[in-house]
Amino acid sequence: MTGVLIAGTASGVGKTTVTLALLAAMRRRGLIVQALKSGPDFLDTGHHTRLSGRPARNLDTWMLGLEANKDVLRQAAQGADAVLAEGMMGLFDGKDGATESGSSAEIAKLLELPVILVADASKSARSIAAVVLGFELFDSQLPLAGVILNRVAGDRHFRMLEAAILSVCKTPVLGWLPRDPAIAIPERHLGLQTAEELDEREDQAEITERQIEALGELAEKYLDVDRILSFECGLDLQSKPVLRQSEGAGSVRIGVARDRAFSFYYEDNFDLLRQHGAVIVPFSPLHDLSVPENIDALYLGGGYPELYAEQLSANAAMCASIRAFTASGRPIYAECGGMIYLSRQLTMTNGIAYSMAGVFPFVMEMTGKLQQFGYVTIELTDDCLLGARGTVIRGHSFHYSRMVNISETDTHYRVHYSLSDKQENEGYGVGNVLASYIHLHFRAAPAAALHFVEAARKMQGAHTVSTGM
Repeated sequence: MTGVLIAGTASGVGKTTVTLALLAAMRRRGLIVQALKSGPDFLDTGHHTRLSGRPARNLDTWMLGLEANKDVLRQAAQGADAVLAEGMMGLFDGKDGATESGSSAEIAKLLELPVILVADASKSARSIAAVVLGFELFDSQLPLAGVILNRVAGDRHFRMLEAAILSVCKTPVLGWLPRDPAIAIPERHLGLQTAEELDEREDQAEITERQIEALGELAEKYLDVDRILSFECGLDLQSKPVLRQSEGAGSVRIGVARDRAFSFYYEDNFDLLRQHGAVIVPFSPLHDLSVPENIDALYLGGGYPELYAEQLSANAAMCASIRAFTASGRPIYAECGGMIYLSRQLTMTNGIAYSMAGVFPFVMEMTGKLQQFGYVTIELTDDCLLGARGTVIRGHSFHYSRMVNISETDTHYRVHYSLSDKQENEGYGVGNVLASYIHLHFRAAPAAALHFVEAARKMQGAHTVSTGM
């Protein structure tokens, strides 16, 4: 099966643009393409999903073991003609500077994915050859299949760059892309705008088709798409992992917040919840007046609640419904943006404060800089919604807000941040509600999904409090 990993010499060189262009070109050719993203990224996977028409998946060698990554790839590849993975940061960037742990290079080698290197050539001439040669020599075991040059001034510029590379490098040049505003995706403090934000625009269908057309045309004009389609993943992707349905009572319905404000989820988390009998029911805290009927649990993911704080606050009916759901004793699991929504108040950097759902007593404050960033390991300090005391799960932290007035709130996690080596108590609990800044990947500890579903199943029929107004 066709399979490649699109990597970069560094962050910001245009990996996403190249990936989307290739997705669009393959879609135009009638191929079914499965997109993946290395690392703990939610934004790129949303755009991959939007263009490919299939839920994109995350590969991650720090949060997940080798076999779990293989399972993610094999499961995702079912029914596809090609798999196209986008790397994170620079090709060799990962958990630390001394090893390849967590890097796109490690993923490519473990999953036998040929690597296409993207380089920003906007300010380069012959020196681009030194860059490509350095990547060739840095790791001789890396399956480097080709290089694509981005932000090239024109054909004459490309011919100069190509000649320089071919004079000293073995890596074939697979084409180039010009700088083109027609395919630009707006950015903000956490990265690109989410696919959900673009999807809610009234003219979105037209924009999607126009962007796909523009991206596909660029790829066909400037890239060697035929040669790229000839690269194959070395793993056997035809053997489908067996996802055994857990035994027990009937299904449970889990309401999942999905709109412009809440969109950061690992698709594999949903797979594991479904495996244990969950039915995923999306709803919008921005637009709906209450949580869906006959819901047994809520899952509030991360996103951009700070950008829609006024609208979330103004939807008093939904806030009341969330509080009523909490009072019923049914479980709620919230991550990052979801926890912000469950707080008493969110204060913006300009000092304006908005009331939130009020499940937790603390206040959240937006700041002008990252508060915690990087990979995280948590250990459950007591039995809670996601498992028994001592359970270890890995995840990721990335947020610009901080918490105030948290001393009276119980915690269930002991958190270890990999970059700073800082440790602290986290994972806040009120009743049957668990909330944290940490985005957890359930495949890092699959029993967490089972515990969540079982907590919801236990409460089926036991609640008497209405979730409406």
